[in-house]
Amino acid sequence: MRSRFGAIWGLAGVGLLLASAVYRITPLAFDAFLSPWSWYHWLTFVVVLLFMAYFEGYRAFQKAFSPRVAARARYLCSHSDRSPALLAPLFCMAYFHAPRRRRITSLSVTAGIIILVVLVRLLEQPWRGIIDGGVVVGLAWGLISLSLFGYRAFTDREFSFSPDVPEEL
Repeated sequence: MRSRFGAIWGLAGVGLLLASAVYRITPLAFDAFLSPWSWYHWLTFVVVLLFMAYFEGYRAFQKAFSPRVAARARYLCSHSDRSPALLAPLFCMAYFHAPRRRRITSLSVTAGIIILVVLVRLLEQPWRGIIDGGVVVGLAWGLISLSLFGYRAFTDREFSFSPDVPEEL
């Protein structure tokens, strides 16, 4: 029971984190449309949306983060003694019980995101909204891919993605 709770909480916690970000950023993205736009704003908007969809949504979330989070949640079902259930979302994001390189990568990406959030907040509209619009697209893609990989992790007999845990665990 505890292992299933940890796995579900791990996926749900990460999903709630992404959903919360989408919920908070979406109004800021729409605020950009209250400012006057020139052709270069529209061009930048399209480029940012495509860039974020591909690099954040597809490459970062769909190809790397979401399958790993789902695999680590699946891992929790059979290894509940490895991680406290309340910390399952942090385990699924590889903040602990992960190889050193993965932990460093997870912490570095988190720090980078925090720095970018602070810097984007300094921008005036419509530039802030243009970037926030791209972030919403990437995060929404990530939330959808996390949901699909999470479903597959618990319904497929074989889930070919590695949970990326150290061998000694």
